[in-house]
Amino acid sequence: MAEKLVVISDMWGVKKGLWITSYLGYLQQYYDIVFYDAQQLANLDLTIKSEENLHNAFVEGGIDTAVAHLMKKETAASHYLAFSTGGTIAWKAALKGLPMKSLYTVSATRVRLENLKPDCKTTLVYGENDRFRPEQAWSEKLDLEMEVVPNFGHECYTDEKIIGKVCKDLLIAATTEKKETKKAV
Repeated sequence: MAEKLVVISDMWGVKKGLWITSYLGYLQQYYDIVFYDAQQLANLDLTIKSEENLHNAFVEGGIDTAVAHLMKKETAASHYLAFSTGGTIAWKAALKGLPMKSLYTVSATRVRLENLKPDCKTTLVYGENDRFRPEQAWSEKLDLEMEVVPNFGHECYTDEKIIGKVCKDLLIAATTEKKETKKAV
């Protein structure tokens, strides 16, 4: 039986998210995938969906709303893959007690403001030129490894090279977990 993978989009959700289909295509053969559009989780219905308006809507209550909705929808321990604002939503939900087997974030915004880390295996990937990337001192303080990919910016998760890298990491984790489960039986 496949492990469940909960995927949470960036702040743009499916509106600018054609890239998300690449992740889903690669991963669906190994995981039982549940996808959440971050805007829908946050109940955002903005007339003008500019980057600034979306950002403000998430910061001014949208993230908290999304966390609350995610916690109502997901009650069993699962693996999580989240992008940008979606990473922040998943992180905050984990801190509030959402059961997680693992959290893999790419370009998670605002986690650099956190002083606590999720109680699960956590993977952080950022582009070298991501202006929202936490400082190395932050990751050391929280005892987290942060992978920094050279020559990429914030939306690195939309690039085929990063999509391939992330999917490979998750597929290795899925197949390793299956082998360990078979050995235990």
